Amino acid sequence: MMMMKPIMMAVATVLASAATAQTPPPAPAAAKATYIHAGTLLDRPGQPPRRAATIIIRDGKVAEVRDGYAAPEPGAALVDLKDRFVLPGLIDMHVHLWGIGGDPMRARLGRLNRDGYDEMVEAQKNARATLEAGFTTVRDLGGDPRGVRALRDAIDTGVIAGPTIINAGRMVSVTGGHGDGTNGLAEDFADAVHAHQINTCDGPDDCRRAVRMQIGLGAQVIKFAATGGVLSNVAGGLGRQMTAEEMRALIDTAHAFGRKVAAHSHASAGTDAALEAGVDTIDHGTFIDDKTIALFKAKGAWLVPTMIAPVTALAQARSGVLPAATIPKAEAAAAAALDSHRRAIAAGVKIAFGTDSGVSRHGDNAKEFALMVRAGMTPANAIRAATIDAADALGRRDQIGSIEVGKAADIVAVAGDPTVDVTRLESVDFVMHRGITVKQRGQRQSFPAD
Repeated sequence: MMMMKPIMMAVATVLASAATAQTPPPAPAAAKATYIHAGTLLDRPGQPPRRAATIIIRDGKVAEVRDGYAAPEPGAALVDLKDRFVLPGLIDMHVHLWGIGGDPMRARLGRLNRDGYDEMVEAQKNARATLEAGFTTVRDLGGDPRGVRALRDAIDTGVIAGPTIINAGRMVSVTGGHGDGTNGLAEDFADAVHAHQINTCDGPDDCRRAVRMQIGLGAQVIKFAATGGVLSNVAGGLGRQMTAEEMRALIDTAHAFGRKVAAHSHASAGTDAALEAGVDTIDHGTFIDDKTIALFKAKGAWLVPTMIAPVTALAQARSGVLPAATIPKAEAAAAAALDSHRRAIAAGVKIAFGTDSGVSRHGDNAKEFALMVRAGMTPANAIRAATIDAADALGRRDQIGSIEVGKAADIVAVAGDPTVDVTRLESVDFVMHRGITVKQRGQRQSFPAD
């Protein structure tokens, strides 16, 4: 009898399995739809807004956009925004989510007793603040490569609330350049940083290697330092730092891998060389002359002005919270940037919205809009720069940037008309990211993974 019991159990298991196989699986439940009643809808920035419209969302994407207020189907959720101005989720082309943002003294004081785990906690906070400010997509242009990749993937899978991230990992830089982490460090610490640093390069072949290293760590876009930078702790100025051969090597390598390339660039010599080499975006573009403008237009490249960055950096430098080596650079950048950006805008250079948040505080991204208008853009064009044009610069216009069928349901709403008063975007009170409402009537909503 003892021998029969295992045999009988095995037979019963087989019979049960066969019965299960013959029973058809239950039909999947129909996806719950969400209906948004929009009082004013700017579904396609650059075109006039619509009045009284309904957006229907299924599976995180826009399924329909109808005129009038359509009655919700049975079981659908209804979001009443009849008293709000509704527009696509905003896009910031230049942020730094990793670590402490907007508080350089605290970041400097903690540099020797904080590690990647601490910075990841900060990054999660920064990501949520950015999303709740209405920015549903960001291009992260400098942070721990593995950490930012992990944050990106956690957001994509719904584990953490935050904007869609297009990540660059570390900025590629020449030795001693703006992206060299050993700048300004005492010998013992500089040696430790240098032992693990893979983003610095010297010569075309080495720059190819540095690009491939970042791609291997998950970079979806490549950033490099064409010139010096304000915040690097080295008195190297804002001039050109890479050779034309180095720039071409890294840009061609990135493009061969299907990655777009952003150049951190202040001096016109660096910007011109990057444009000649085929870069996709120039970020900052602090010193722009007629030759540079002609190159922008001939090459079809985008300018990401980050106007709030020099304003913030100058205030920080003058208050004494930045190293002494940064002060003259901050003064020079702030003095030149507004005039350069005004001339680029007037000449018709393509503009995509970006802030360099991390220099300024995360969540204050929309303060950039008023500066863009001050530099000559209309409110409508500034909004377009942060929606459909930014999506175009990312190569994702088929996915984001407008509220159209098949695109991600990234949607925000404000009181008042931001095409008249662009500062309305500094107070976004409704945010939906991929069909999930994360902020409503100014209040944080419970996130599925919370």
